[in-house]
Amino acid sequence: MGVSEAIRLEATELWDDGKGPLLVTIASGWGILLGVRMVYPVLLPHLRSSFDLSLTVGGLLVTVLWLGAALGQLPGGIIADRYSERRAMVAGTLVVAAAIGLVVTAPTPFVLFAATALVGVGQSLYPIARITILSKIYPDRIGSALGVTMATGDLGQTVFPPIGGAIAAAVAWQLGLGFLIPLLLFAAIALWTVLPAPTSLAGTSLAGTSLEAERSSGGSISLDNARSVISDLHEANLSFVAFILFLYILIWQSFTGLYPTYLVEVKGLSSSLAGLLFSAFFGFGVVVKPLAGVAYDRIGIRKSLLIVLVGPVVGLAALPLIDGFWPLAAITALVSTMLGSGAITQSFLSDAIPDEIQGTGLGVVRTTTATLGAAGPVLLGAIADRGYFDEGYVLLAAVLFGVILLTLRLPDPEGA
Repeated sequence: MGVSEAIRLEATELWDDGKGPLLVTIASGWGILLGVRMVYPVLLPHLRSSFDLSLTVGGLLVTVLWLGAALGQLPGGIIADRYSERRAMVAGTLVVAAAIGLVVTAPTPFVLFAATALVGVGQSLYPIARITILSKIYPDRIGSALGVTMATGDLGQTVFPPIGGAIAAAVAWQLGLGFLIPLLLFAAIALWTVLPAPTSLAGTSLAGTSLEAERSSGGSISLDNARSVISDLHEANLSFVAFILFLYILIWQSFTGLYPTYLVEVKGLSSSLAGLLFSAFFGFGVVVKPLAGVAYDRIGIRKSLLIVLVGPVVGLAALPLIDGFWPLAAITALVSTMLGSGAITQSFLSDAIPDEIQGTGLGVVRTTTATLGAAGPVLLGAIADRGYFDEGYVLLAAVLFGVILLTLRLPDPEGA
């Protein structure tokens, strides 16, 4: 079977039986939310100027955003298990819209930081629900479905940052973020309208299982239930993959959090060109993530992770030696293949965690890894403030090389 035929077959399977509109709606909401998150690094020079922030404090602002997006994932998973994915995703989208309104009217750095944390918390309610509902809609193609959804997220990260940067440069940074509020409100309405109610999704051919039964067993917030979840995760031997996911998140958040600032202050690019390269990084992810998801479904976690991680090690190590727009564009493209790691590791976790605790279990893993990984931007900012911006990216390359060594210890899939 040729590549084009395989892609056509995957697209047909994802769209048939009324599943296509659900996937489009879920993916679109995710794309807007990630667009919001990645407008922040582009606007960081404007925020530093308006609020007189150092590189360390600017990195801390991004860390607060990532931290908020991490801490709420466990509650988001519990809400998805206990109530419904639709309610969790709609609530998260509305919270982000309200929080952006607070950010763009912030009179002091304290209010800016508090509202930014709320943006992150709102975003954190969406991702676990997105994964669990996709695993029910696509029980046999979670890698492909999640890859498409994550690629749509990268599309949002590609389109919205340069728009926000252009508006900020032409008018004001507040409008460069505030223009996303109407889009978020539209996404919330679409999610509520298109996604089926829990009772209509349960027991249908899309799910193949009863959501109400899962929620009654998996969504209970009790000490015994928490112990059961942790015990099940331990028995599933997921700690090793979770550690790999933590290192990946640490590297990804460090790189993206300050990359536009690095391009402007170290490489001498204009803010518009830096925003363009930053968007291109996620633009390549639109292609990488679906392919990574398909690779996971076909060849397993070990080989697919190795494929997407080798290039970024070379790219990050070479970054301090490269100057000029086009050479930097080539390095950005090389580093961008690491975006496929998320589709691979999260698909593996979705497959490995027992169905009855899937939302809560994913929440535990993602909250833990993303919370620890959120330290990346502020640490890189502190390194940059001490005159070692270049060395900071070389350090990221070294950590990513360690991830590759860990990946080599993962077992091959059965039959591979």
